[in-house]
Formats: sequence, structure tokens, C-alpha cells
Amino acid sequence: MNWIDYTFIILCIGLLALSSVAIVHEVGESPDPYEPFAEIMPEPELEEDADLPEFDADLFPDQVRELGNLGPMNSILISQRGELVTSNYFRGMNQNRTHNIKSASKSILSILTGIAIEKGYLDGVDQPIGPFFPEYFGPNPDPEKEAITIEDLLTMRSGLQSTSRANYGSWVVSNNWIWYALNRPLVGTPGVDRHYSTGNTHLLAVIITRASGMNMRQFSDKYLFGPMNIRIGGWDRDPQGYYFGGNNMAMRPSDMIKVGQMMMNAGVYNGEKIVSSEWIRKSIEPVTGRISDMENYGYLWFRESFDNLETIYAFGNGGQYIFILPEIESVITVTTRNNAAGTRNYRRELFRVLQSDIVPLLKQRYNAV
Repeated sequence: MNWIDYTFIILCIGLLALSSVAIVHEVGESPDPYEPFAEIMPEPELEEDADLPEFDADLFPDQVRELGNLGPMNSILISQRGELVTSNYFRGMNQNRTHNIKSASKSILSILTGIAIEKGYLDGVDQPIGPFFPEYFGPNPDPEKEAITIEDLLTMRSGLQSTSRANYGSWVVSNNWIWYALNRPLVGTPGVDRHYSTGNTHLLAVIITRASGMNMRQFSDKYLFGPMNIRIGGWDRDPQGYYFGGNNMAMRPSDMIKVGQMMMNAGVYNGEKIVSSEWIRKSIEPVTGRISDMENYGYLWFRESFDNLETIYAFGNGGQYIFILPEIESVITVTTRNNAAGTRNYRRELFRVLQSDIVPLLKQRYNAV
């Protein structure tokens, strides 16, 4: 074998390594077979939070210990009436580490969309997406796709074939995620048929970027993260440099608590309006669901009931959660080690403990005051 053959083999190995790095883990309603390349995000040096009160005592040691023994969980924080009542970290996680919250970042994107509308960068949820992608629709005119609206993306009802699950790997190794997502065939009626797809939320992030003239990190820092003293760790980008809409954003659990608190306070955090109460109400109104005739999904937020209390929550694959229980002024955040095995059973067990133990105790504590 001559030096040319060796060079060719080394080049092929290098290309395979690069392509494997490009495969990032999907965030959605079911696990994806691809490994994340950003499981451990860059960890900036972060100072202690001055605007989030410390808890005085761990009120749920037995219940939290039970959750901590489930296996993959690495943090659970609970706040009530704006104060932390328990703060627990496991398996190498600590209060200053950021964690990949996976598709829970879709709910963050929902907030950012409301801000973009209120600041005048977008006209509203009925605005069609066609004008934002002239480089695609110019050579590929398609009136039906061009008429897909912002709301269709927010509710996973674009009608476009999903880029998630079986299609996810080929999407994220493609050289243009925007074109790939728009190139999916229509397999449903826009505004009617739900097909969960991270391609929808990535298009939404690109639209906000193009409408505002700021990349998503700049936009988020200016209008959401900065005013709330939230500091993001890693956040992946696509091949064209657009920040990943609805996936692979790293956030500290204490900052997840802040997001839940702001939502529960109808868009206000520490006395400052972040987004309107009208947007909050609209975004959590369920309009669709994964199962036919079950409406538990609004503008990238889920709905659930724990101990007969309405709960709004963000969900990221593997077990990343922000639970908001307005009736008892409580926020619960959970992060889970990415790539941990058995997270489907773990989710059932987590929901069981919340239903039977933690939420009833929070309800008793709230009513006792």
C-alpha cells in the first residue's frame, strides 16, 4: 500500500469523525438514537445569584431522596411564593453548572416569539413564513408552504414532514438545515395536523433572527436573559451559524426556576415586564396534542394535572422539566443526565412521585400559610 492509499484512509477516518460530531441529540416526545455532541456544554465561571433567595431548610428530604435514587436525575429545585424550598444536586451536578435542557428550550423560544411580536419585529402569529425565506421560495415557489404561519410553527401544525425521530440524523448532518426543513413534503394540512418537528422551531428561530437583525443569543440576552440575570452556557448552531431553535441550549437549574417564576407572574420578573400577560395566557392555552382529540399543547408548552392542580410545563428529552403550578405559586425544575438509559420509565416514576407526594405537600404548605 503506497502513501496515497494511507492518505485516503486517514482522510476517510477524519471525515467520519467529523460527521459523527455533527449528529446532535433530538429533543422531543420520544428518545432519539443519536448521541449528543454537546452533552457537556462549556461551563463559564458564574457567580452566585443575588436575586434568587436561598432556601432555609430542605422540606422534602424523603421525597427528594426517592427521586434522587431513580438513577439519571441530577437536580431538582422547588420554589414556592418566590422562595426556594428545596435545592438538590446529584451525580456531579452543582448550582453553578449549566445543563443541556434539550427541547425544554422550545418553551423558551415561545417566550422569545411573544417578545419579538411585542417589540414589532414580527406582525403576529398569523404572519406567513414565505417572505422570510426568499432564497428558498424564489427558486421553489410553493403557495401552500409559503402560507404556513408563525402560529403553525408554534403549535407543530406546519403540515411539513417531521425532521425529528427517524429523519433527525439526516437533517442535522445536512449542509443546510433551513432548506432541509422547508424541503420536507406536506404530509398534513397546515394549521390542522400536528407533526412534532424540531425543524419547525428552528425555522422559527431563523425568522426571529432575520426579522430582528440580531442572532438569537443577542436577541435573547437583550430581551430575556439579560433582564432576568440568566446566563446561558452552550448553545449549538446550524451550518449557516443560526442558533439552534428549540434544542441543545444549556441553562442552570436556578435560571430555569426564574423562567417558571416569570411565567407564573404573568410575564413579570422582579417588577420588570418581560413579556405581556396576554402572550402568557395565549401561549399556554392548549390547542393540540400528540394523541388525537387530546389537547395538552399550546405554543410549545405542555399541560398536565397533578393532584387536581393545573400544571404548565416545558419538557426536554431524557427528563429536563420546568413545572409551573400557579394555584399554589410553585415551580419545580428537574434536570437529568443526558443519554441516561431507562428515562421513559423514569419519567413515569417522576410523575408518580410528583402526583402522590410532592405536589400534595406543596398544596398543604401553601394552604397552611
